[in-house]
Amino acid sequence: MAMEVNFTYATASNDMIYTTEDGTQFVYNAGDIAWTLASTALVWIMIPGVGFLYSGLLRRKNALSQLWLSMVTIGWYIWGFSLAFSDTGNTFIGDLRYAALVGVLEKPSMGSVRIPSIVFCIYQLMFAAITPMLAIGAIAERGKLGPLIVFIFAWSTLVYDPIANWTWNANGWSFKIGGLDFAGGTPVHISSGTAALAISIYLGKRRGYGTERLAYKPHNSSYVVLGTALLWFGWFGFNGGSALSANMRAANACIITNLAASVAGITWMLWDYRLERKWSVVGFCSGAIVGLVAITPASGFVGPSASVAFGVAAGTICNFATKLKFIFSYDDPLDIFASHGVGGIVGNILTGLFAQKSVAALDGFSVINGGWIDHNWVQVGYQIADCCAGFGYSLVMTTIILWIMHFIPGLRLRADEESEIVGIDDAEMGEFAYDYVGIDADLGPKETEEAAHHPIHHHHHQQERAESPPLTEKDRA
Repeated sequence: MAMEVNFTYATASNDMIYTTEDGTQFVYNAGDIAWTLASTALVWIMIPGVGFLYSGLLRRKNALSQLWLSMVTIGWYIWGFSLAFSDTGNTFIGDLRYAALVGVLEKPSMGSVRIPSIVFCIYQLMFAAITPMLAIGAIAERGKLGPLIVFIFAWSTLVYDPIANWTWNANGWSFKIGGLDFAGGTPVHISSGTAALAISIYLGKRRGYGTERLAYKPHNSSYVVLGTALLWFGWFGFNGGSALSANMRAANACIITNLAASVAGITWMLWDYRLERKWSVVGFCSGAIVGLVAITPASGFVGPSASVAFGVAAGTICNFATKLKFIFSYDDPLDIFASHGVGGIVGNILTGLFAQKSVAALDGFSVINGGWIDHNWVQVGYQIADCCAGFGYSLVMTTIILWIMHFIPGLRLRADEESEIVGIDDAEMGEFAYDYVGIDADLGPKETEEAAHHPIHHHHHQQERAESPPLTEKDRA
């Protein structure tokens, strides 16, 4: 069946003119469409960026599994976009009006009448794809990969879609009361960070937790730098692209995104320097990430000076938040909750303080009441309410999903002890990031001796067993 749409192109500007059945015309700006599509590609590159960042922070025997990236394209097509952005849904979640993307093409989008719905749909897909990727890093070194496919589909449907709806949909309760979240403080970062906390609690501690076996440093700092660079690069599309238009508001979002990341990176690195007297590149990268997280909800509402405060606050608070896992005794190997959960909360609350009417108006049409800087004192209350709702809902729903899967044969996420010892790469994938993957550091003296007589069986000839000799400088080269 042929697809028929009623639109024409303006001769001079190449803008697209869409005419509805009742004769109403909408003009889709070619520049805005181009910027949004370019931003889509920028956000996509963040997904492998997360994989490289997480991979570099772990041990080499688990490196490849973190590069095993997830996508939710099918779920977004089936009903994800409709549940998040249907214009006939309720204050909590949308309906199935646009299921299978029916009616999603030339109509004006929920985000902006200057771009068609299909452009907005593909852009928002990237947010829906990266958010669960942030969360599932919590399975690191002790989680099965197969059940993750089911978990991602269920979590995206039951957690991400409702939170995106109440935050960005014009019918959503947070949107209606005046909550400010430009690019995903709650739908992306608080939801994924809190989900990582729930996953960490559910999976329990890794083998050797609390001993020197887990006192390892990142196995590949270059991967950490590469992942951070890809994320930083993509974040210009993440925040700048959320303007959905090539305008001054997008330009301001890019400026403050870069500034907040730089300030937070230096702040975190300085806090680490006070302990070890070393200029840590991993510390700088960690700080840059939390700076990017914190500025996300505010990127369309604050100016450059405020973004410096975001960087200092995020770099400080999130650095100390990494101690929460020791206080409350949960095993979050990649500090996802401290970085994304706490970072998102910091960003949301600071948005209530520093949001400005004048910055939002840079796009020529947005009107907000501002934050405390504009004497709108109630705004912080709205931001805290949104934080609490996102945190509580994600924690409870993620836990429910995990425990339902726990009692379904074949869907438990927890890997067994042998898989932990040999590494998830071997146990779950049969492939490796490196030719040499040692496991002797994970075995005590007695276990190492036993392994020499009864080696754990692998199905890949490249992995060295416990009795292998130490890696020489020549091997490392």
